[in-house]
Amino acid sequence: MGQRLEDMSAPARLAGPDEGVSPQELALAARNHGLPLEALRYELTPPGLHYVLTHYDIPYADEASWRLVLGGRVRRPLLLGVDELKAYPAVGQRVTMECAGNGRALLTPRPVSQPWLVEAVGTAEWTGVPLRVLLAEAGVEADAVDVVFGGADHGVERGVEQDYQRALPLDVARGDEPEVLVAYAMNGAPLPPQHGYPLRLVVPGWYGMAHVKWLREITVTSAPFRGFQQDVAYRLRQDASDAGEPVTRIAPRALLAPPGFPDFMSRERAVRPGDITLTGRAWSGCAPVTGVEVSTDEGRSWHPARLDPVDGHRWAWRAWTFTWSATPGRHVLSARATDADGHTQPLDQPWNRGGFMNNLVQRVPVHCLEPDDGVGPGLDDSRGPGPDGG
Repeated sequence: MGQRLEDMSAPARLAGPDEGVSPQELALAARNHGLPLEALRYELTPPGLHYVLTHYDIPYADEASWRLVLGGRVRRPLLLGVDELKAYPAVGQRVTMECAGNGRALLTPRPVSQPWLVEAVGTAEWTGVPLRVLLAEAGVEADAVDVVFGGADHGVERGVEQDYQRALPLDVARGDEPEVLVAYAMNGAPLPPQHGYPLRLVVPGWYGMAHVKWLREITVTSAPFRGFQQDVAYRLRQDASDAGEPVTRIAPRALLAPPGFPDFMSRERAVRPGDITLTGRAWSGCAPVTGVEVSTDEGRSWHPARLDPVDGHRWAWRAWTFTWSATPGRHVLSARATDADGHTQPLDQPWNRGGFMNNLVQRVPVHCLEPDDGVGPGLDDSRGPGPDGG
């Protein structure tokens, strides 16, 4: 008997009350990876530590033969090689990128998909050509409404065979604040294969699903784009039958670089009594972050942290610090960010069927040891944190 795509591609579902993470989810977690939270200490995330989510396969690409087609509702279609794009004046943007499903595995019931905890984030310096420059050169027609971006990654999702495609409204695509980039470099080097080599889209302030990798087509349309990743996936729904609201800009979040040293399995932390400098990063794609608060008692009380000065990188995270006087016992540390529009992180996360835009405050269990507990060669951190805040 013949096989159909529906036979190999299951519909979206929620995990049962006692259902553990499945082998399929573990396979996704092995292919994709989050940021090790100790790497929050890097202002720019090294590419190998930056989070990665790949929907299908990582395409094999040859830069010399790669072509980007810009067409549709334009007066002068463009066909550009990578070298031709590099001949345009280069623009750099420091951008914090976060997966829309970050935190999904913490929800109840759990949406069955990539089982992110809180690590699906990273910040890089992207270099490329402003999309608005290319659209201006092509000459957008007066009836244009959307700009559709097609990647070279091909697969099947919920029974639908597809290239990965997403769209932006025309005003976002050719805006200058933020300025969308067709990027060819990450942290000053060519894009790594897993980050979209040789070309990708970078959309500051938007969740990662908008940053189309392995970019090869840009199509201006006179009607709203209704592709799978736009109208089926990445929607905020309470029920499978809901049309849902689109996922767009990143909700505010602060993360803590865990102090002390970890247990191998539980990842719970151990520190010694005394003043400890807690450090982390905070960001929002909606409005600039204006404050970070820290709790060391499971959210019962909150105290302001010190934010680093504004440095001109609007679309990148900001560092924060807080001095904690640790006393023996078990503690749960948390941080929460607030942005200029008054949005802050919830203590009880609103639920949606896809597990998107989850910005519940992080919980970091920490055991502050008795002063003489377990001290041995290489284990004594009683001198306090080093220059990196650890």
